[in-house]
Amino acid sequence: MCSKVFMFLIGAVYVYYSVLAAEDVFIAELMLESNVTLEAQTILSVFSRTDDLEVIDKSGASHTVTLLQNELVADCLIVGDIFSCNCSDGYIWSNQVCYDYQCCRETTCTQNVSHIMPLCIAKVKVHINGSVILTESTWDSSKNTMLVTAFEGLNGFESLNVTVLRQGNSIADFEAAVSVKFDTSTLQSIITNLETQLKAVLWVDTEGMVTIESPEGAVCYLSSPELKCLFEEATGSAGWNMSKKHERFELNNGSVVKLNHNCSTPEYKSCVAVTLKNLTGIWTGTYECGFTRGSVRHIAKTQLSVALLPDEITLNINPLAVDCSEGDKSAIEVAITATILNSTENFDVWWSYMGEKKSELFNRSDGDHLVYDFTASVSCQKTMDAQYVMVTFKNKKEQEKSARVDIPVIYAGTQFCDEDDVNGEIWPKAPAGDTVINRTCAEGRVGYKSRTCEGTSWDLVFNYCISQELRKILNAADNFLKGLGASQNVALDIFNGLQNTTTFDSDASDTMAEITGSISVLYVMATASENVHLQEDVLPDFVSATSNILNKTWVGVNESTVHNMSSNYLQSVEGLVKNIKVNKTNEINSQNLELKLCSTRDCNVSAFDVSVNLNKTNGIMKTVAVKNLMDKLRNNFGQTTPTSLLLLATLEDNNDSSLEIKLDFPKEQLKANKPFCVFWNTTENDWSDAGCFVKTSDGNRTVCECNHLTSFSVLMAKGDVSTDVLDMITSVGLGVSICSLLIFLIIEYLVWSAVVRTNLSHFRHTALVNIAIFLLLADCSFLASTSPETLSDTWCLVFTLCKHLFFLAMFSWMLCMSVMLVHQLIFVFSPLRKRVFMFISSIVGYVCPILIVGSSYVYCKYTNTSYHDSTTCWLVFERLLEGSIHAFLLPVGTVILTNLFSMVVVIVTLVKSSVPDGNKTDDKETAKSILKVVVFLTPIFGITWIIGFAQLMLDADSPMFIVAQYSFTILNSFQGLLILLTGCFAEQKVREELLKLIMAKSKGKSESMKNLTSTAYTKDK
Repeated sequence: MCSKVFMFLIGAVYVYYSVLAAEDVFIAELMLESNVTLEAQTILSVFSRTDDLEVIDKSGASHTVTLLQNELVADCLIVGDIFSCNCSDGYIWSNQVCYDYQCCRETTCTQNVSHIMPLCIAKVKVHINGSVILTESTWDSSKNTMLVTAFEGLNGFESLNVTVLRQGNSIADFEAAVSVKFDTSTLQSIITNLETQLKAVLWVDTEGMVTIESPEGAVCYLSSPELKCLFEEATGSAGWNMSKKHERFELNNGSVVKLNHNCSTPEYKSCVAVTLKNLTGIWTGTYECGFTRGSVRHIAKTQLSVALLPDEITLNINPLAVDCSEGDKSAIEVAITATILNSTENFDVWWSYMGEKKSELFNRSDGDHLVYDFTASVSCQKTMDAQYVMVTFKNKKEQEKSARVDIPVIYAGTQFCDEDDVNGEIWPKAPAGDTVINRTCAEGRVGYKSRTCEGTSWDLVFNYCISQELRKILNAADNFLKGLGASQNVALDIFNGLQNTTTFDSDASDTMAEITGSISVLYVMATASENVHLQEDVLPDFVSATSNILNKTWVGVNESTVHNMSSNYLQSVEGLVKNIKVNKTNEINSQNLELKLCSTRDCNVSAFDVSVNLNKTNGIMKTVAVKNLMDKLRNNFGQTTPTSLLLLATLEDNNDSSLEIKLDFPKEQLKANKPFCVFWNTTENDWSDAGCFVKTSDGNRTVCECNHLTSFSVLMAKGDVSTDVLDMITSVGLGVSICSLLIFLIIEYLVWSAVVRTNLSHFRHTALVNIAIFLLLADCSFLASTSPETLSDTWCLVFTLCKHLFFLAMFSWMLCMSVMLVHQLIFVFSPLRKRVFMFISSIVGYVCPILIVGSSYVYCKYTNTSYHDSTTCWLVFERLLEGSIHAFLLPVGTVILTNLFSMVVVIVTLVKSSVPDGNKTDDKETAKSILKVVVFLTPIFGITWIIGFAQLMLDADSPMFIVAQYSFTILNSFQGLLILLTGCFAEQKVREELLKLIMAKSKGKSESMKNLTSTAYTKDK
C-alpha cells in the first residue's frame, strides 16, 4: 500500500465576518493524505476551481473563506516503511525536522516526518558575522575546519568563510550564511563548544532574524517618525545605532531620541522602538537595531531618508548698515549672501523684501557650502517697522524654511554710533539700538563678534570666536544631548577634549569666548546627564576642565554677563556631580576644585579646609569645594561681602526624607565680620538663607547648619543685613522727608522777605534753603535707587554720583551755617559782611563738592578701580583708606566734627552767660536753653550722622549695634521732617509771619463775603 501526502500553503484566504463586515487575511497550511498515488497538479487544479470554503476556527465558529492563492510546499511518498519526503523550491526543512530527524539539507528526507507541522518552511536569508579571539594560539587551517564543522550543525547551513585575520592571526573574522531562522540557544550552544575547543572568545551578529518596521520613502523635515524592531524570543538587552559615512552613533534617550522597550506582543517577546522628535538633516542615515542574548546579537537595518531643509541659514549683508542720513537718496543697494551647508536636496530658493516675493535664487559652490548671492534695494524713506529681507528654501515635500535679516537703516535726524576701530577691526556706522554682528574670526577660530550701539556710544565688543577644537566638542555635546552618540566613550572624549582646550593660552577676548563656550559644553552635558547615566571614568577630566575655567580672570564683558556665566557654571557643575555615578572614586583634587566622596553612614570630609558632616542611612555623599567663583556670582543678599569658598553637596542613591548637614568654614580676614550661612537659589539666581543657620562663629571658624543639600557659602556683613522693617522705615521716612522739605521750601518762599531783614537772618535762611534743596535731591536719588537689581549699570552710576554730590553739598552748607554761627558768637563786634559770606559759602557749598566728587570719579577711572557698587548703587569700601567711600566719609566726618565743635561753643557760651546770677531758676533756664540748642541744631548740623560712624566701630554681635542701626535709619530717613520742625515751625519770626499770611487770607475772604452780601442786599432793595 502506498500513500502520498501533500502540503499546500494557501497563501491568501479572506474570511468574511457577517456582523463586522470586515476583511482579515490569513495564511494557512493544508495537508492532504491519500492511499493512492496522486499527482500534485491534479490536486492544485481542484483548488483552482474552488471559490469558497467553509472553515472552523479554534473556538468552533464557522467561516466562509475565499481561496485566492495556493502553492505546493512539500510532498511525501510512503511505501510501506519506506519514506521519501521533499520540500518544494524555495522551502527547506523546518527546525523540528532538522534537529529531531537530522534532515537539515535540501535533499530527500527518508524519515517519517509527514505528520510534522510545519514540515517545510520558506527560506529566509540569515547572515552571521562573527569574530574569534584566540587567547592561547594563532589561527590555522585546522581551526578553520573546526569552525565550519561546528556551524554545519545549523539548519539550512549554506557557507562559512574566514574573511580577515587580525593582530598577528590571533583574531579571525568570519561570515556565514544559513537559509532558515533558528533559536538563539542553538547558536549559543555552538559558540560555547567552540570557545572550549579553540580556547577563545566568540562574538556573533546575525542579520535576518529580526523584523524591522520603518517609514517608506523620505519623511518630512521636523517630523517625528517611529522605527520598531521585533524579535520572537526574549532577550537580555536591546538598542539602536545610527551610521552614516565614516561615522557610527549609539542612540540613547535625549531631546530627539525617545526609546521604547515596552512594545512586545505575545508573538514578539522582544521589542525596541525609537521615535525621533523633530527630525533635521543630521538624522539621515542607516539605522540598526539589535537584541543581545549571551554572545549573540541579532540585528536588522533600514535606511531613513529625510526630505531636507537647511538646518542653518546664514545671511550676511554688505554694508552692515544703510546710511541714509546724508544726501538726498531714495534707496541704497545692499549685497546679501545666504550660505548653507552642501546638501543633496534640490531646493527651490527665492528671496523677498518686506514680505514681497522678488525672484528665484541659484547657488554657487564654495567648499563645503552653497552660496546664494543677490542685491536688494533698501528704501531711505523712514518707517516705524524694521526693513528686512527673507530667503526661503522649499524641499520636495513642499516644506519651506526661511531666514530673515533686519537691515539697520540710519535715517536723517536719528541717533547713531560713528564708525569705530577696535584692535584693527572696523565697526561701521550703526543706528542707535542696533547690534552689529561680525562673522569674521581669526584663523583657526569660528563664531562671531557682536557690538551694540546704545544711543550714540558703542558697548563693549562681545567675542564668541571659539577655537575649531572647542566647536567640535560643542557639536559633539549637542549631539549627545539629542541622544546621537550618547555613550560613555563619547562622554569620555568630550570631557577629555574640554580638558585640553581649557588651558586658555590666548588673549583676553579670545579667552572669554573660550570660557563661554566651555561653560556651554558643561551646561549641555549636565542636561544630557539627566537622560544618560555617566560613569566615574569622566570625573578626572571633568574636574580638571572645570578647574581650568576658573584659572583666568573673567574680563572683557559686562557684569551681568559674568553673573549669568558663573550661575550657568555652578548649575552645570552641580548637575554633573549629582548625575555622574561613582563606585570606587574617593577624591579628586585640582587647583580650584576638590571633590570628596563618602559612602559611610556618618560622613566627615574636608575640602579646601571646609569640613562637612552629614548623617545618612544610605547612598553616597558627594562634596565639591570651589575657589575663585564667589566673586563672579551675583550677590544681592543685603550689603554683604562674599568669602572665597563655595561648597557643593549632593547625594546619590539616597531616600532619606530629612537631612541636616553641618559645614565648618574657615573665617577670612575681611572688613566685615558678621557671617550669614547661605545657599545658591537656582530659581532666583541669587543667594538665600532659607533653611540655613549660623550655629557658631568665632574668630577662626563659622559653623553652618542646613536642612537641605545644594551649593553653600558664607557671606560677611558689617552687621545685620537690610531687613523688611528697616526697608519699610527707610521708604516711609524718605517719603515723609521729601514732603516735609517741599513744604519747608514753600514756606521759606512765602515768608522770605519778612524774615531776612538782617544779615544774620539772611545768612541763616540762605544756608537752610540750600540744605533743604540738596537733602531733597539726595533723598529723591536715594529713593530712586532702593532696588539696584532693577537698574542698569549706567543708571546705578548716575544715582551714585547724585547721592555723593548732593549729600556732600548738604554737609558743606551745614558747615557754612555752623562756622557763621560761631563767628557771630566769638566776634560780636566784627559782623560778617553779606558779600563775603555768600562768596565763601558758594565756594564751600557748590565748588568743593563738585571738585571732590569729580576728582574721586576720575581717580577711580585712572586707577581702574570701581567707583560704585552696582549691587547697592553706592560707593565702594575695600578696606581702611581704600575705596571710593572715603571720598564721602572723610569730608562728612570733618564737617560733623566741626559742627559738633560749633555746638559745644554755643553751649559753653550759654553756660558762661548764666554764671553771674547763679540761682536755681537761671540754672533751669540755662538747661532749657542748652536743650533747645541741641534739639534745634542737631538735624541742621547733621549731628545724627555721627551714629553711622559709631556703627563702623561697634561689634556686629553687640546689642548696641542693632540700636545704632535702627537709630541711624530712623533719624536720617526722617531728617527732612526734623528740619521742617526745627528750622521753620520752631522759629518765632517764621511762625508769626506764617500766621499773618493765614489771617490775611482769612480776613480777605471775610471782607469778600461782606461785600458780596452788601451788594446783594442793595439789589434786593
